[in-house]
Amino acid sequence: MVDSNQLVTFQIGEELYGIDIMDVKEIVRVQAIRVIPNAPSYVEGIFNLRSEIIPIINLHKRFHLKKMVNSEEDELLSGFIIIDVDGMKLGVIIDRVSRVVTVEQNDIQPPPQMLSGIGAEYIQGVVRQEHGYLIILDIRDLFNPKELQKIADLRRQ
Repeated sequence: MVDSNQLVTFQIGEELYGIDIMDVKEIVRVQAIRVIPNAPSYVEGIFNLRSEIIPIINLHKRFHLKKMVNSEEDELLSGFIIIDVDGMKLGVIIDRVSRVVTVEQNDIQPPPQMLSGIGAEYIQGVVRQEHGYLIILDIRDLFNPKELQKIADLRRQ
């Protein structure tokens, strides 16, 4: 049994989030995004990554989160995290990539009911840290199958 997880951590707005490292394909710098008409409001558009069309998701819009006020240094650390959700690659806009951390399974607690921004149904758990919480996202629950199908269809436009 695995009793620790490796997470890629990043900031969106004021909060620190983590995604299982096995779900992260790569982290890329901000690229030019082609806007898609009639896309869901949280889909910024698509971009081409080595001949693969990747839809770009804006979790700020999806969950009504404030964007982080970036310094020049933070700008260098912003970009897209390319994740794999059931075989489909998606890019998620992040304000600032942080680092890879190892979290012990027994340090992960259920999310508090009133966590700012993202709803508890999208959160695998939280880890209390010196300065607040590390929120572990469950990427498979961020989008329902209907939304994933809509996003997949955008790639063909």
